[in-house]
Amino acid sequence: MQTKKSNRGKNIFAAITIAFSIGFLTFLLQTESGIKSLRHIFFHLKPVWLCWIAAGVLAGWFLEVYVIHLFCKHLKADWTFRQSFYIAMVGFFYSSITPFSAGEPMEVYCMVKQGMDTGTASSVIAVKSLVHHAVTFVYAFVLVAFELSYFQTRVSNFSFVALFGLFTNSIFIFSVILFLINERLTNSILNALVRLLKRLKMNKWAEKCYTIVHSDLENFHGSFKKMGKSLPLYTFAISLTLVQITIASLISYFVYRSFNLRGEPVYIMVAADTFVTMAASFIPLPGSTGGAEGGFYLFFREFFGNTIVPAIALWRIATFYVNILFGAIITFVGAKKLKPREAENPETENID
Repeated sequence: MQTKKSNRGKNIFAAITIAFSIGFLTFLLQTESGIKSLRHIFFHLKPVWLCWIAAGVLAGWFLEVYVIHLFCKHLKADWTFRQSFYIAMVGFFYSSITPFSAGEPMEVYCMVKQGMDTGTASSVIAVKSLVHHAVTFVYAFVLVAFELSYFQTRVSNFSFVALFGLFTNSIFIFSVILFLINERLTNSILNALVRLLKRLKMNKWAEKCYTIVHSDLENFHGSFKKMGKSLPLYTFAISLTLVQITIASLISYFVYRSFNLRGEPVYIMVAADTFVTMAASFIPLPGSTGGAEGGFYLFFREFFGNTIVPAIALWRIATFYVNILFGAIITFVGAKKLKPREAENPETENID
């Protein structure tokens, strides 16, 4: 009964998120160029570049799956590519419908249901997320640095966007690294939680919490130490992530060419797209709604002119709404096809 209520709540939240995102995009279209203008422009898009957009989306999915599979296979030999595909699509879906693009907890949850212990699953997702954010962060600032004068003169409020991206991403990267390498810190947090539960007269719950979470934290740090000794693993994962981010950033260029526009350098668009994605990743709304569209408008209006809002619509369809659609299908179909396995450590059961 509780599971049905939980699933119903998730479905309602997802529906509200999608409705809000579509409503926001519709508002932009009506205020800028109107639905009729959008329809006219979309009917004149270049099919070959639409195919490149689709290819970029598929390539991005494959590389995300492969990076997850690298880390999972490194720690759990019987882990399959099919499972990694399911986990990646769960991440895409829930990152699109949750605030702060927080799909990672659901990835961990689904990995545990597929037989991986909580500590190992958490360390895999933490390291994967750290690699992705760190590579995006460094790549964005390096690309923009080469054309700094261009962005400073062409993009209004560039300094504010840069400082926001620098601040939020630096805090996230530092926090994840600290949590991964500092066992004393994680134990201190756990002990503080246990003390709080005891003060609330929840002694039995506190003991169960300590036993289960302490075991998971040991597995978490043990798994990270095991991955930490493999330099080739990190090198390969970082290289694939760099390719993945580049392909994702090329989608904005493919959108540009699909509008039958040309003349702007591709590396400028890759730099702009990477920077927008990096800066908008911590907007506290599902799918970074508002921040992503606003960032694209600021960085790309020079390229698209009066077609900027239809361009935002096509870009968001390719990078956001498609993730929701196919992510939802794979998430719910995969949950039935991939039968849950018993986790390796029996202590990961729910606390009653």
